[in-house]
This record gives sequence, C-alpha cells and structure tokens, in this order.
Amino acid sequence: MSEFPKETEVVVVGAGIAGTMTAYFLAKRGVPVVVCEKGRVAGEQSSRNWGFVRKQGRDPRELPAVIESLRIWEGLEAELGEDIGWHQGGSLYLAENDDDLAHYERWMDFAREYQLDTRLLSPDEVDAQIGGEGRIWKGGMFTASDGRAEPEKAVPAVARALQRMGGTVLTECAVRTVERAAGKVIGVVTEKGPIACRAVVCAAGAWSSLFSRNLGHGFPQLKVRASVLRTKPAPLATESNVMSSGAGFRRRQDGGYTIGRSGAAIFEIVPDALRYFRDFQPGRKSQPGMKLKFNDAFFRELVRPNKWQGDQVTAFERYRVLDPAPDMAMLGGMIRFARQNFPQLGPVEIAEAWAGMIDVTPDAIPVMSAVDGLEGYFVATGFSGHGFGIGAGVGRIMAELAMGESVCVDLHPFRLARFTDGSPIELFSKQSWRG
Repeated sequence: MSEFPKETEVVVVGAGIAGTMTAYFLAKRGVPVVVCEKGRVAGEQSSRNWGFVRKQGRDPRELPAVIESLRIWEGLEAELGEDIGWHQGGSLYLAENDDDLAHYERWMDFAREYQLDTRLLSPDEVDAQIGGEGRIWKGGMFTASDGRAEPEKAVPAVARALQRMGGTVLTECAVRTVERAAGKVIGVVTEKGPIACRAVVCAAGAWSSLFSRNLGHGFPQLKVRASVLRTKPAPLATESNVMSSGAGFRRRQDGGYTIGRSGAAIFEIVPDALRYFRDFQPGRKSQPGMKLKFNDAFFRELVRPNKWQGDQVTAFERYRVLDPAPDMAMLGGMIRFARQNFPQLGPVEIAEAWAGMIDVTPDAIPVMSAVDGLEGYFVATGFSGHGFGIGAGVGRIMAELAMGESVCVDLHPFRLARFTDGSPIELFSKQSWRG
C-alpha cells in the first residue's frame, strides 16, 4: 500500500473503472488525488465484465458520453504504454426475428443523429462477418468503430499510470464516511485514519447507495448477479463483439472467447429491493430473463446498519470483494446455445466461470452528479452493465465536475435528483442492460 496521506485535494471512493479513470484525469491535470479501495483494484465488476466498449445499441441519453469514451479508449493503450488488449473489431447485434430488425432500424435514427458508422447487415453479410453459414440470422446491426479491451488488464494499468503521475492508490483501505462542515466536504474517515480534502467522488459500484445513505443521500440502486465464462482456445471466427438473445461473445487475447447473456442474471431479494420496489418495477417487467432468488443475503443485509460513525467497523471492511458464485445452470444454457448457433467457435469448452454484481438504476442509465445539500460530494455509479465501455469518458466527466469546470456532455439525464424531483422513470428498451 502507498504511504498514507493526511490531506489531498480529491478523494475517490472505489478503484473500479469509473473511480480509477476519474483519478487518472485528475492526476493528468496535476490535481492531488487519493483513491481509496476497500479491496483491490478492479476487484469487483470492473474486472468481471465482458470487455465490450461500444456505442451500438446504447440508450441515446448515454451516446454523447460513450462517444467521448471511445475517443479516449482509442488512444489509451499508447498513452499508458501498456498492453490492455485494445482492439477495434466492431460490434454486431444479430437479428433473430422481425422485431429485432425493427428495433435496429429504429436505433439507426440515433446512429444518423450522432453520425456513427453503424449500418444494417443482410443475412449473407452477417455470415461473412462471423464466419457462419446457412443464413440462420435475419440480419444484423454493425458498428465497425466499436472495440474491446481486457478488463483485468485495463483498470490496473490505469491505476499504475495515475500513480506515476503522483496520484495515490490505497487498497484494503475502506472509506467509512465523509466529514462535513457547514454543508461542505472537508475530508473522509478511512479505516486507516482521516484524510482532509475538498471533494469526494463516490464511485463505489454496488456499494454507492449504502455509502451515500449514511450521509443522508441514499438513492434507488440495486445489484444483480451476472454470470460469465471464458472458453479454452478456439478457432478465430470473428474479431467483432457479437450479441444475440441466447449468448453474446467476444474474442480474448488468450485465444478463447468471453461468453455471457444479456439480461440473464439473478436478482437477489434483499431489503433494498423492498425499499425501492416501486422505482424498479418498470425495469423488472422489461427483463423477462431475470431470475428472482431469496436466500441468506436478505437476512445479512437486514441486520446491516444503515447508519454508522467514522470510528465503527463497516460492511465495506467486512466484505472486501463481492465474489458471488456463478449460475452454472444459466451458463450451461449459454453453452448449448453457442454450440448450436455458432458452430464456427468449435466445441466451446469452459476454462473458467465467474460472476459479478452489477450496480443498476431504475432507468438503466448511470448517476454522474453533484449531490444537492452536500457541496463537494459527487456520485458516479449505477452503470447497469455498461460501466467498462463508458468508464473512460466517465473519468473525464467526473474530473471536470469535481473541479467545478464546464463538463463535456449534458449531465441533466444523469442527475441524482431525477429520483426525487418527480421525473418519470424512462427506460429506453428491454436491451438497456446489454453488454
């Protein structure tokens, strides 16, 4: 662990993609910054995601931010001087029926609005793109400039870079609370001691609402458990990220594929699910593949304090890394689908399976916001399965926000206050949680 600092300009809570990139952009500006991580860098969802970096299919409210993010990703590997597995092979969404084709045709309006290189593909063009045959797909939507990176490489590389620029990364150092005076942030209390600061960026993933609730600023956020696998080395069928209803996959540097399925996740019924039931009901209806599960997580979180002081041990220290078990039955279904519909991938043998907890909001778009009533406190969370791809742009946005500068995109759709100001919950589509 780095030497413990007594003061800094900005403290970032969480060393996932959003927090680490925020600190990176602050360090690039010469701003003193400390990242505090309760576990390890990218220990949770930021190293467990699919690795897609895409504009295609996004909620149109996210497009300006993700376009900026792609611009950053394109030069990030050279800027870091490290291999992060960056490759621009495009994203391909497969159409299995007329409804899929109609949805893609509607989304093309957004592609044209933002001058994206997205286009619709015929069945023959789809086969050519993925090395298939037999025209089993009715068509597809393809964005050639989309890319991918290796999650377990990318975020640690960013953390090392920000340290080289003078930033500090503290692992196994949970922030317990934020110190305030006259409605302003004046510091944080960590398990290792206090750090004086002017601003705090909460980028704590699935823990963000709990952390903020202790400050009196909780918001509707839940977590879902998504399972993913990687295969043993397999034939190269395509360099594109591929998405279909039964399985999505992308090529890995190790010669295998990462395979998952959008919307196929487990929603554990916990006290927050009851607290935010109304907020999440529209989204629940749009995710027919979501499985509900009642287990000991309900009772564990039921007895977990929602309020604590800086001298008390917190849940952040008791649970350093969320490491849930993968749903092997669900993964088995993905494998069967892949073998049947993508025979060009070979026998698709599992090398490793894992799961991660995705932080979701009722409208499946993130919070990137200042917090009314607590000057100097900012929140970046709720990326709803999109965080890795948009994360580079989030870093720039949150750095600008924390420094009180003009932000590069319109943040009105992502304001925290949308959950309390009477605004309706607006879901873009059932595909909001894809990749």
